[in-house]
Amino acid sequence: MNADQILMEIREANLSYLMLAQNLIRTDREQALFRLGISEETADMVSMLSPAQIMRVASSNTLLCRIRVDDDMVWTLLTNHGRSGGDSVTRLHANILMAGRHQEAI
Repeated sequence: MNADQILMEIREANLSYLMLAQNLIRTDREQALFRLGISEETADMVSMLSPAQIMRVASSNTLLCRIRVDDDMVWTLLTNHGRSGGDSVTRLHANILMAGRHQEAI
């Protein structure tokens, strides 16, 4: 994959992410804040973007979304689910840990 292809994929990911984020925020704001891991101020800004503004922001060469899981324990829980038969408990544990991190960020 060359640099131009990577930039095109970043722009496509940005556009998809912004459209999803705006839809989530407009549909269920509290869920959106939690699921996207964004602040109230960011949610306000994203919800008010026009289609032209979304296209302009999405065309950036910087990826707008990021991987929020930076904890080895959460990664282990997410990647090993189903191996020991405790799939629902494992996912619940991972979700609880990630929810706690969201609350800390706010």
